[in-house]
Amino acid sequence: MATILEVEDLHKEFKLHILGGKRIGALEAISFVMEEGEIIGLTGKSGAGKSTLMKCIYRTYLPSSGSIRLRTSDGGVADLATATEHDVLGVRKSEMTYCAQFLQAIPRVPAIEVVCETLRQRKPREDALRIARDCFVRLGLPEELWDAYPSTFSGGEQQRINISRAIIGQPRFLLVDEPTASLDLKTKDAVIDMMLELKAHGTSIILITHDEHTLRRMADRCLHLEAGRILQSVAV
Repeated sequence: MATILEVEDLHKEFKLHILGGKRIGALEAISFVMEEGEIIGLTGKSGAGKSTLMKCIYRTYLPSSGSIRLRTSDGGVADLATATEHDVLGVRKSEMTYCAQFLQAIPRVPAIEVVCETLRQRKPREDALRIARDCFVRLGLPEELWDAYPSTFSGGEQQRINISRAIIGQPRFLLVDEPTASLDLKTKDAVIDMMLELKAHGTSIILITHDEHTLRRMADRCLHLEAGRILQSVAV
């Protein structure tokens, strides 16, 4: 199996100007290798560094040092720790999708349009809408809400919209934060099934979750973080 991601000696610290420039270490000497089609779970207590690591990989945060080498679909390698903003945007467009824990969407755009927006760049509008509707059916979103604005949905419904938007385009590399936290067991399993279908088509996934059921069903292995370090890598 080919390698898709190599993280080597990654460090991240934050400078707190409000505290006179005090520096706080968030990640220290993080190194791991990920294979194509693998699902890795990031585990650890709140504040252990899980979200910071994910945001460094997506380059929401600029790492302080180290390398994050992503092997792209054309056979090249992009170091997301040092790449230009322009190159990072290109990687996000063609290779990598990030699904945050909370939905961020344009307030007055219907949910169905929010979900199929990315897919419409590659498919006719009707095809994109059909696939989005299928996602909504599988995740139990009532049809009468499909044209409603996301802000009118409950937290769990917004989470299902968020998941649908992230997976609809079958990304090559998916970063997902707490995908099942607010969901009942039936919907949780529907989300897990859809992400496992992505894996079966070759998608590599890094996921943050505190839910043991999700980890047992999804993760090939877990990286357990504590105080910004990987303490162990454990097969699930």
